[in-house]
Amino acid sequence: MDLCPNSKNYSQDKYRKYIYGSAEVVGLMCLKVFTHRENNFDELIPSARKLGEAFQKVNFLRDIKSDFEDRDRFYFPGVNLDQFDNKSKKLIENDIQADFDLALEGIRKLNKDAKLGVYLAYIYYQKLFDKIKRTDVSKILKKRYRISNFRKLLLLAESYLKVKLGMI
Repeated sequence: MDLCPNSKNYSQDKYRKYIYGSAEVVGLMCLKVFTHRENNFDELIPSARKLGEAFQKVNFLRDIKSDFEDRDRFYFPGVNLDQFDNKSKKLIENDIQADFDLALEGIRKLNKDAKLGVYLAYIYYQKLFDKIKRTDVSKILKKRYRISNFRKLLLLAESYLKVKLGMI
């Protein structure tokens, strides 16, 4: 893949603004609904933002091929797609995992009515991310990865049990 000079390569500032406007605000809106009876909205803001951020970055990794080929976009600032290798991928993965880790801290503090749905979304994206992490960068540039419907059902059952048993 040749990174053409007029492609939409994102600067750090544009990348941050895009993630905020496309993902973090969704987390904040949901958080407002989920905490409407509690006084912990402000406490959970960083976690909600990081959850949205992690989801968006996983989408960027998963869709790297189609984003570039179909939309002429490459989101990760400071990374040249022509030189995108497993080392570059690992740096991005470390950043995403830090987002997931902070997000889970907030999920644990949600009320029982909101926890299952948010945890299920979290675990789905974490499993998709785990699959991408195990994949060589050359394959990610050729194929879009997903979680099978059967695996999604298993994740639902597992998440339900963990939340109901107080393990989350």
